[in-house]
Amino acid sequence: MSDPGLRARQPKAIQNAFAVLEAVAAAGPGTTAQQVSEALGMPRATTYRLITLLVEDEYLVRLSDLRGFALGHKVAELAGVGAAPSLPPLSRAVRSVLAEVRSNVRAGVHLARYDTTGLTDVDVDPDFPLLDERSLRADPSVSAMGRLHAAGGTTVERQVGVFRSGFGCLAVPVRDEHGALVAGLTLSAAATRIDAPGDLLPLLQRSAERLEPLLA
Repeated sequence: MSDPGLRARQPKAIQNAFAVLEAVAAAGPGTTAQQVSEALGMPRATTYRLITLLVEDEYLVRLSDLRGFALGHKVAELAGVGAAPSLPPLSRAVRSVLAEVRSNVRAGVHLARYDTTGLTDVDVDPDFPLLDERSLRADPSVSAMGRLHAAGGTTVERQVGVFRSGFGCLAVPVRDEHGALVAGLTLSAAATRIDAPGDLLPLLQRSAERLEPLLA
């Protein structure tokens, strides 16, 4: 006997929700509800209702610096099932620094560790996912965090418009007690804020300095 709580229309709603997630994944971060509606041939009201529910459940995230939406951390968690073991959790002190800097900027703040093999994301901002993680990993030199590693952390690195027009990132180095690069703190934001970060750059640099004894 079928579950009496499962109504006839619910399977279709579930299919539509998956279709919305697939449409956002295919179009990339910044996809608008109207674009999803047009791509799927779905009524606008239905699309908006599904997107609202998916945002509430953290399968989608609304981007404040871009018009539209991106896949949320719940999707990343599902994709990680069966993947290689994750890195050890960050200390409370590191998470506190990251939480503080994120609370002071309306943009993404990500932390990556560096070693001889390259870079590893250790904390991606859950509210501002990476715009194109696949391309970033395929060619780290196109990203600010990859350029920072290639340059040995000798200066602040920027990238604008590579992954999405009008958007970019800025990476500042985190060094150990000997001055060697161990990590990078990256801001992802609208291109105007990357080109002219103003007070954001000193904020990131102070946060990186606070992270140095915690990550070295």
